[in-house]
Amino acid sequence: MALPVAEWQGRTARLWAALDPTLRERLAAASLHDAVRLGCDLLRTEKEEEAALVQLCHRAPTDKKPEAASWYREQGNREFKRGQYQAALRLYSKAASHELPGSPEVSVCFANRSAALLHLGHFEVCLEDIARAESHGYPDRLLPKVLLRKAECLLCLGRLQDAQDILRVLESKIALDGVMTTHLTRLKKLSQLKVKLGEKEKCPEPARDARGGIQGEPEIWEENNRISGASSSLSLSFDAERGRHLVASQDIVPGQSLVKEEAFVSVLCPGESLPLQDGDTAWDTRATSADLYCHRCLRQLLASVPCQGCSYAKYCSQDCADVAWQQYHRTECSLGALLLTLGVFCHVALRTVLLAGFAEVSRLVAGSHCGNKNLQNPEASCKPLSEAADAGAGSSGVPGCDSSGRYQSSYQALFHLLPHTEQHSPEHKFLCTLSVVALCKQLQAAGLEAAVLSQESPQQWSKPKTCEKTSDGLSPELKTVAEAMLRHVLQLQCNAQAITVMQELGPGDGAVVDKKPVRLATAFFPVLSLLNHSCCPNTSVSFSGTAATVRAAQPISSGQEVLHCYGPHWCRMRVAERQQLLSQYFFECRCPACLEELDSGVKSVVSIRNSFCCPKCQAQMQGEEDTLCCSNEACATSASRDHLSGRLQDLQQQIRKALDLLRVGKADQAIKMLLKCQMDARTFLSPEHLLMGEMEDHLAQVYATLGKWQEAARHLKKSIEIVEMHHGPSSVETGHELFKLAQILFNGFSVSEALSTIQRAEGILSVHFGPQSAQIQELQEMKACLSELPRNILQRT
Repeated sequence: MALPVAEWQGRTARLWAALDPTLRERLAAASLHDAVRLGCDLLRTEKEEEAALVQLCHRAPTDKKPEAASWYREQGNREFKRGQYQAALRLYSKAASHELPGSPEVSVCFANRSAALLHLGHFEVCLEDIARAESHGYPDRLLPKVLLRKAECLLCLGRLQDAQDILRVLESKIALDGVMTTHLTRLKKLSQLKVKLGEKEKCPEPARDARGGIQGEPEIWEENNRISGASSSLSLSFDAERGRHLVASQDIVPGQSLVKEEAFVSVLCPGESLPLQDGDTAWDTRATSADLYCHRCLRQLLASVPCQGCSYAKYCSQDCADVAWQQYHRTECSLGALLLTLGVFCHVALRTVLLAGFAEVSRLVAGSHCGNKNLQNPEASCKPLSEAADAGAGSSGVPGCDSSGRYQSSYQALFHLLPHTEQHSPEHKFLCTLSVVALCKQLQAAGLEAAVLSQESPQQWSKPKTCEKTSDGLSPELKTVAEAMLRHVLQLQCNAQAITVMQELGPGDGAVVDKKPVRLATAFFPVLSLLNHSCCPNTSVSFSGTAATVRAAQPISSGQEVLHCYGPHWCRMRVAERQQLLSQYFFECRCPACLEELDSGVKSVVSIRNSFCCPKCQAQMQGEEDTLCCSNEACATSASRDHLSGRLQDLQQQIRKALDLLRVGKADQAIKMLLKCQMDARTFLSPEHLLMGEMEDHLAQVYATLGKWQEAARHLKKSIEIVEMHHGPSSVETGHELFKLAQILFNGFSVSEALSTIQRAEGILSVHFGPQSAQIQELQEMKACLSELPRNILQRT
């Protein structure tokens, strides 16, 4: 959630309404500096607001609870016995995150998790967890069990000498144990492993390609010497109408990389819960994005390394945990519940100033007080690039550039992104001000001010310190920090970039994997923020961890502006809906798609294709009022818009029920329900309606689950026709559908059709995601596999 929890928003709204009108006027017109000062004064007198915030934090605890760890470990054991190793893996990770560091119990969590990893075939990660268990003091009496597991992993990895060494250690340990009967099962397993080891020594497997897959052609890349992370084919421009923006300095072809930028800062969003098991429990057993991805680099987690101070932060490795602790988590660790309560925007703002360092924050905040109005609205001055630069504009005259005129992915560039201080509603600005001031007061009360101001060396830190609050007010330094944070929270409304990831729908163990993009994190990308919006953009943005890559989605001529879609795309929404969503960015979109639709004589393509049809003659229903009329004059049927919308909602609910049946293994019932939904939909929805395509996609998914590949392909092809109609034949949506069709044809042994589909999917997806993306790699592996089939089989298919 970007903003604070609803209860805190409600309290600040009531407090705003109760303020003296004169004070409200002062707050509404206040600069960032004055807003922080007034916010400090208010929270000094409104003690109950801070007390209420503390109570709200109790709903999102992030402290370690050993009793929770025991419960999660028991639940993990139960799932393990049922053969649900993926669920067990996540539950053991939850248990480890609640155990106290260095305790014998945490070593048992790692050992148990290693067993799940072995069953899932993740041998390298299993070895890492075994090493963690041993380093945390795993009980000596249980060690033979873990050593057997270690030997089995080494054997599976082909590390025969290492496996032999472990087996010798294991034999000596068992021999030293006086009670041999307790090891009878392990001795049997040991003898089996020794037989396997002998077989492998006689018949060694051929060495595998260390690269781990087919490598695509490397992209040609020449970095811009004036804009960090940007291609040399771009130039930075600045004018009154468009502000800072990027322009093609030469002709650009589809798929060409234009920007490659690491986020200056990113914060993982807690995300939607993914149920692991049914039933209400004392503790939450669901896995969220916070459990599935590294809190620093955003890599997907198999076996997380928990923070030693809290139960929330989890990392992909000890290295990531150490770097995060050093850079920001030593300050954030004890504030986890407060940060979850105040929302992702406040969290991003705090982490931004921690990464920038107080010296740089203080320098830029002080510069904003020196009569430099351009820091509040850098675009307002709009001086020609040849004129003398103002503060923060560098020699180029473009705000955010350094003294040499280079625009970098730096804190200076980030600081100069527009906060739109005067455009935000007074109520929103008040909410942000109180939230930031409350967070800074907690920093001071918890004795973390020194960490924020970098007044202690890293060697002096082990975990966040706590001490008594010394004052009701903020120190001058923390007021500077609060002002910078308030600026960043306001900037985020227009400049936050959602980092998305393709997340699997369902268990992900089927032959055909269905995925959807989900918001994983919120980040600042100073260079990416230079791209202006268009509802019909000429670029596509993809993410790998915390890195963003912008590619040309279509040919871009020299001199043409490079444009990015902020969300509302002309293929997905009517112009009125797009304009409403774009209002948060404080501009009115005048892109070609909007201008065309705003012409009274042109009706939205989305409106036409996603329209209702006449229940009697299937002609399009039309009308802007509550009553819709059939476009066929000979029919003249009318129907209530509310009635048809109600039918649409009922239909969507039935589709969800069908998918629930599929998830519990009742595929035949799911097919019957989806076919019934199709029949119902044909009586009132346009044949081109997106929901008609979605139903075809769902039917393809069910038939693929049953191994009926031809039926699955037939339905998916119908889905692709509708997707192409809505999004275009070269759209990323069409690419994803073709990827699924390639999987179905591959599994159905339709070789020639699979190869042609793979080629088409490759052509589209490489434009949007590049030749090194996971989907392209998988397509190339399928193609290589099909190409190696005997010639007589290829000729038959």
